[in-house]
Amino acid sequence: MNSSTYFDDIELKLSTHATRLHLRGSLNLLNLHLHSEDFYQRFINLLFGWQLNNLNAVQQNADGVDLVDKVNNIVAQVSATVTKRKVESALAKDLSEYKHCSFKFISICKDASSLRRIKKFMNPHGLRFIPREDIYDITSILSHIKGMNVDRLKEVYEFILKELKTEPDSEKIESNLASIIKILSKYDWKCGVSFEKIPFDIEAKISYNQLKEARPIIDDYKVNYYRIGKIYSDFDKQGANKSLSILNCIRSFYVELCSTYSPDQCFSEIIKAVAQKIRSSANYTRMPDEELILCVGILVVDAFVRCKIFKNPSEDNDVSS
Repeated sequence: MNSSTYFDDIELKLSTHATRLHLRGSLNLLNLHLHSEDFYQRFINLLFGWQLNNLNAVQQNADGVDLVDKVNNIVAQVSATVTKRKVESALAKDLSEYKHCSFKFISICKDASSLRRIKKFMNPHGLRFIPREDIYDITSILSHIKGMNVDRLKEVYEFILKELKTEPDSEKIESNLASIIKILSKYDWKCGVSFEKIPFDIEAKISYNQLKEARPIIDDYKVNYYRIGKIYSDFDKQGANKSLSILNCIRSFYVELCSTYSPDQCFSEIIKAVAQKIRSSANYTRMPDEELILCVGILVVDAFVRCKIFKNPSEDNDVSS
């Protein structure tokens, strides 16, 4: 799994969680808000290396602050309400024992950029508080995450996957793509490749579609054309239209993406989209992500060879003649 895929999944889960918090708050359903205090305590600790503890676990409905880090001298308010009044209300509570601390305000479901632009808040206890640095929301948190290296991104991704795993699972459905990937993952793609002649000029199609960065991937995987054909043939014995549904699904991603991206970017985005659909399928059998991308790449190149994605030089020639 590459950095962009980790980030995309993190962004999806955090934004979905924030939307649910907002909607449930509008309905006065606040149980998820209470759980979010514990989630953000662990999440913020992971992101910034802090040692925040939930003060409400010791003192129910503690005034002003929800989280305290006595090692790094930090107090934090976690809130679904994002107003200057809310921040000043927290700062106005009896925080005299925390005068040596830095105050952080964490918005868990709404944009807080307007609060960060306010230069002065009433701060009667004189806690260290710089709005542009100490007010967090989903956008600023994601901006911080986006700058992480791939190892840190993977760590955050695995944490989010574990903590928020119940949110998307209820919507998962099975897919033929996930079924075929499970079959492909059992093959040894280093050997036994057929070098029979492919029935049309692949090089002409690559050049016609101006695929430069994708060319090596196509060259590597095009030799699997007949092997995939045999796998599809066996797969279709389980039910009509199974292989056709897979090829048409890949084609639908191409149709959706081709007008937005350059040819090479489109090819890459198709692979990402197919991989994401497989990961979100109820019948997906987890495997190392490198193996998943390998199998998806083979399928996408096969769809290219079978003329399901990208234009064929003969199409325009036929039109002009």
